[in-house]
Amino acid sequence: MTPRFLFPLLLGGLLAAAPVCSLAQDAELSPASQAVVDAQAAAAQLRAAVSKLSGALSEDDQVVALTEVIRGYEQGLAALRAGLREASARETELRGQFEQQRTRLASVLGAMTSLQQSPESAMLLHPAGALSNARSGMILSDVTPGLRAEAEELQLALDEIATVRELQTSAADMLGEGLAAVQEARRLLASAVTDRSTMPVRFAEAPAELQKLRDAAQSLDEFANGVSKMQSDIGPPREDFEGAQSSLPMPVVGTVLRPYDEADGAGVRRPGWVIATPPAALVTTPWPATIRYRGPLLDYGNVMILEPARDYLLIFAGMSQVFGEVGDVLNAGEPIGLMGGEEAPAQEFGAQFVADAARGGDAGRSETLYLELRKGQETLDPADWFVLNPVVEPEQD
Repeated sequence: MTPRFLFPLLLGGLLAAAPVCSLAQDAELSPASQAVVDAQAAAAQLRAAVSKLSGALSEDDQVVALTEVIRGYEQGLAALRAGLREASARETELRGQFEQQRTRLASVLGAMTSLQQSPESAMLLHPAGALSNARSGMILSDVTPGLRAEAEELQLALDEIATVRELQTSAADMLGEGLAAVQEARRLLASAVTDRSTMPVRFAEAPAELQKLRDAAQSLDEFANGVSKMQSDIGPPREDFEGAQSSLPMPVVGTVLRPYDEADGAGVRRPGWVIATPPAALVTTPWPATIRYRGPLLDYGNVMILEPARDYLLIFAGMSQVFGEVGDVLNAGEPIGLMGGEEAPAQEFGAQFVADAARGGDAGRSETLYLELRKGQETLDPADWFVLNPVVEPEQD
């Protein structure tokens, strides 16, 4: 049994970690302010996921609740990561503008400071007399609004930079506080999946046959072809998998490093996607499916082969842990494994995450998941089936 007494502690820890920072939502927000609002929405998403944990009554409910908590946290991190990246890019843009306009901005600020200190006395000191003094006053009255507008624009830009700093500090604090609770949720998930007693089983593969096939396989492709040829009875289709083209949710939070059949640095082409993920990321099935194989294979790490419909296979490789047993029938969104790698300690995680987000790219995404979709003996391009969204991003230059 999964230890229920740990749930209140887990729930309290995540709820305490959820707030990001407070910011009034104005009618028109600056880019940096919008990033803060997005971060608040990410925290609200996390709170909503965590609130479901307290309603877990059975082992199956605990698996669902823990999965939602972990995925909600990871999606919140992805949203926060995007907001931090945008805010940092905005800060870099503003600082670049300052460097280009430093001399002119200094003159503007100097003029504004002089006018603000003693505008009346300045008008009385013109050496050419009262007429010139009056003319200079008229010129100043025309110029002052423009100078003031530039100064106000400068102040708004400085406020944006301050907002970025506030967001980064608040995010670092929140992430550091919530890390331990989510790590505990991952540990409890592995236990809850093992304790399940109501998982439907459609068929049981012959272990000896799978073992023989695995030992003889020289590649993932050869092994997958062998699995597809093995007789199995998955029953009538539960749902129209072929009708799911262009709508499958991504199984993990990350970045698509290499698309289908694109060569890597060594010239190796793979008939699937290589996805960069954060350490310990949760992997879920995008469609109801039967587990055909789970376990180590060659140098691919742990491999999970799912059958969502007759003649179709979904292959996932590179996980540190895999859940379930051969023959288990999974619902869409159920956990199938966790990625490897180690997160930074709680006191360092927040600051490190903020720094990685500011750098952009794949900083902080040290693990790689391989995803392949097959029909019979042929591979299919996942781009025709899966939806890329803010959670799983295409590679950015």
